[in-house]
Amino acid sequence: MSLLDKYASAAGMTDEAWRRHANPWSVWTRFAAIPAMMLAIWSRDWIGWWCLAPIALVVVWLAVNPHAFPPVDEPTAWSSKGIYGERLWMRDRSIVAGDHRKVQRGLIAVGVCGFALLIWGLVVLEPWPAVSGATLVILGQLWRIDRLGQLYSLSAGPGEQ
Repeated sequence: MSLLDKYASAAGMTDEAWRRHANPWSVWTRFAAIPAMMLAIWSRDWIGWWCLAPIALVVVWLAVNPHAFPPVDEPTAWSSKGIYGERLWMRDRSIVAGDHRKVQRGLIAVGVCGFALLIWGLVVLEPWPAVSGATLVILGQLWRIDRLGQLYSLSAGPGEQ
C-alpha cells in the first residue's frame, strides 16, 4: 500500500466519500481553504497563540469536506471528472502512462516547490513567497485535476462521460 493509499484510507475515503468529494462544492471549497489557512497562520502575528483556533477550524473543515456534500454519481462538471480520474489513478497508477506520467510527476513537483515556498513565506511572514507558493500549489493542482479529468473521460465509455 502506497503512502497516498494510506492517507486516503486514514482520511476515510470510501467509495461514498469519493462520490461526495467529486461534488464541485467540495473541490472549490477545498481550494478556498488555502487562503483561509494562510490567513489563520499569518494571524499569529496579530493574535499570538489564539491563531490555533482558526487553524484548527480550517483543519477540521479539510477533514470534513470530502464527506460534507451530496454525492455525484454521474460526473459532468470538470471538477467532478477530475476527482473521478484521481480515484482511478489512486486505484491503478499504471493507467497513467508515458508522457502523461512525466507530466503528472512534473505537476506534483510544481506543487511541492510551491508548498515549500508557501511554508517559507508563512514562517518568515513575507507576502511574496507565501502568495507565489500558494499560486504554484493552486495552478499545479488545477492542471493536475484537468489531466485526471481527461484520464477519466478517456476511460469512461461514450455514454458514461
